[in-house]
Amino acid sequence: MAAQHRQEQILDQLRALGRVQVNDLAEHFDVTPETIRRDLTAMDRSGVLRKVHGGAVPASSLALPETGVSHREQLHTAAKQAIARAALGRLDLAEGTTLLLDAGTTTGALARILPAVPGLTVITNSVLTAALLASRGEMAVRILGGHVRGLTQAAVGSEALEALARLRVDVAVLGTNGVSAQHGLSTPDPDEATVKRAMVRASRRVIALADASKIGQEHLVSFAPLDDVDLLVLDAEPPPALTAQLATTGTEVLVA
Repeated sequence: MAAQHRQEQILDQLRALGRVQVNDLAEHFDVTPETIRRDLTAMDRSGVLRKVHGGAVPASSLALPETGVSHREQLHTAAKQAIARAALGRLDLAEGTTLLLDAGTTTGALARILPAVPGLTVITNSVLTAALLASRGEMAVRILGGHVRGLTQAAVGSEALEALARLRVDVAVLGTNGVSAQHGLSTPDPDEATVKRAMVRASRRVIALADASKIGQEHLVSFAPLDDVDLLVLDAEPPPALTAQLATTGTEVLVA
C-alpha cells in the first residue's frame, strides 16, 4: 500500500477512535512499527494530527496555553452558563450540604446561580468565588488558605492541602483545562493539580464541568482519572473514544 493511501486510512481511524496506537496500526496494515512512526511523523509535520508517545491524537487535542481568568471569563460564556445550570440541577443541595467549589470560570458560573439553601456551606480555593458568595450573606463561606496564583486567583500550596486533608465534604465541583480518555482531567499547573487531587480525595461525590473546547485536550498534569468522576457535565457529546472510556469507568455524562 502506498504511504499516502495508508496515511489517509490512519486519519480515518483517528477521526473515528479519537486516538491511534503504533502497534495496532502496524498490525492492521501489516507493516513494521517503524513504518507507522514515519507515517505519523510526516502527518504531524503537515499538521493533520499530533504525534504522542505510542501513537497519535487529533491535532485539536494540542494543549492551548493557559490564560488569565479575566480573559477566560469572556470565552464560551453561553456554554459555561448552560453547563452551570445543568450541574445545579444535579447538586442535590439540602440543609447542611457541604459543597467544595474549585477555582475556574465554569465553576464560577455555577457559583453565581447557587440558590439560598439553609445551612449550606461552600468551601473554595477561589478568591473570586469566595468574595462573590460572601457578599450575598446567604450561606456559610470558607476559603482555603495558601499562595494565590495571579493567573487564576486560586489558592494553592501546603496550607490549602493541609486544610483539605482534614475535610470530608458531600460534593466537589471541579473545573478542568482538559478531558481525554487516556489522561483524564488535566491542568497545566502542578500546584493547582495537587490541590484539585486533594479536593477529589476530600469528597464523597465528584462532579466535573468542561465546555467543548476542553474535550480531547491533554495538559501537563493529570489530577483525576475518569473513574474518580461521578458526573461529567459537558455542552457537547464526547467523541467515541472518550464515550467508550467513560462507559468502562461508570462515569455519568450529562450534556447541557
